[in-house]
Amino acid sequence: MSTKPVKKTLIREAVPMPEQEAAERRANFDEVALGYIEEAARAEADRCIACPARQCVHNCPVGVDVPAFIARVAEGDLQGAADILHDKNALPRVTGRVCPQEEQCQMKCSVGKAGDAVSVGRIERFVADWEAEQIRLGNVPPPVKAASVGQRVAVIGSGPSGLTCAADLIKLGYGVTVFEAFHRPGGVLVYGIPEFRLPKEIVYSEVAALERLGVEFKYDHLIGSGQTIADLFADGYEAIYIGTGAGLPQFMNIPGENLAGVYSANEYLTRVNLMKAFKFPEYATPIKRGRNVAVVGGGNVAMDAARTALRMGAEHVYLIYRRGRQEMPARAEEAVHAEEEGIEFVLQSNPVRYLGNDQGFVSGIECVKMEMGEPDASGRRRPVVVPASEFTLEIDQAILAVGTTPNPILARSTPGLETRGKGEIVADEEGATSLPGVFAGGDIVTGAATVITAMGAGRNAATAIDRYLRAKRGTAPVGVTEASAATVS
Repeated sequence: MSTKPVKKTLIREAVPMPEQEAAERRANFDEVALGYIEEAARAEADRCIACPARQCVHNCPVGVDVPAFIARVAEGDLQGAADILHDKNALPRVTGRVCPQEEQCQMKCSVGKAGDAVSVGRIERFVADWEAEQIRLGNVPPPVKAASVGQRVAVIGSGPSGLTCAADLIKLGYGVTVFEAFHRPGGVLVYGIPEFRLPKEIVYSEVAALERLGVEFKYDHLIGSGQTIADLFADGYEAIYIGTGAGLPQFMNIPGENLAGVYSANEYLTRVNLMKAFKFPEYATPIKRGRNVAVVGGGNVAMDAARTALRMGAEHVYLIYRRGRQEMPARAEEAVHAEEEGIEFVLQSNPVRYLGNDQGFVSGIECVKMEMGEPDASGRRRPVVVPASEFTLEIDQAILAVGTTPNPILARSTPGLETRGKGEIVADEEGATSLPGVFAGGDIVTGAATVITAMGAGRNAATAIDRYLRAKRGTAPVGVTEASAATVS
């Protein structure tokens, strides 16, 4: 007797994510989102209808088999779900928190056409946190190290792209050394993203997982200054991956930007996050704590800076953005959290100069009102100045979050490495650069983008590096996921 599959009843509303109350969280650096418990995760996973379109997989930059891992959660097989995640994603505890799922895996979710999309990121976060706890309790066997193939790869930068590339290569049997300019690993994950969105312990636990697999990390190594790409080849590395990101801040070049109390978002967030200024006096990191703070920009970095300034004791935080609320590039969730916490959005406005006091400190920011004009070459309407619309806000601190570019140190010290635009390295879809054996990916190639996009570039490059090195030693190519059953956990 044949049986037909039972058609699921469509549940239109997602299981809500528990969060700290706004009045409480604006005074601490603890995580805002508190995470699902198992019952909630399984209930949300059960909303997935396992549609044949699999758009969630196609829209994932690292190609996670989303329906498969969600099905395991619905069944209660949490380790099975974790194994599926790790097959493609080296950092699930990170991406479950900061990946913009609403623009990727969840964007074309079939369930989302009739209600809320399945909350892929929330489920992913639960699974990855569950597995981390099992590791802590000793319930997960140590990972199996792949047999060495006798070739070494240098990875420059320990951000999401470099960590992903290192994870895939170590599972293929390569000796991998990651060179990091800072004193701690993680790149933008630790210097750029605040503790209340991504606790640093999570990043360090993911790095520890790679160390258990055999990845070596060298800190305080700024490649391009002292040690060069040529030196790495001379030291015996047969391929090099550059994943140094885009950490050089941009400025608006308006009067007063050199006043004391005017920060780039990069400097401000690095002092607070990586150098622990938020734990003063335990950490004596010098930083100004403003009472009235202006943050310029409308992206995720601007939201992070504004919400951080609030937690550092500011009474008023103004977020100044030249376009409207709907045009903000920040994740909708982050903008909502900022508004709930009391950040004041000053929209369709743009700074024209900073005012200073007799001691050389910023005391005000003069802005003009903007209105949306004709579309530019990209099709996006360009803001134009409204005549005679000047206004001034009294402030004692300003933070600029208006974009970043790659640091030029490495490219300038590497003859023959082709760059373009604002210093981005030219690389093909697999990460190959103009120099044999040198690959690059992430923000250093694309300019500032998302964590998961950088991770996707790291995966692509790992596959290309494997193919390149196999050709050197005369063996047939093997896919990353076929090479080793080792689980990064």
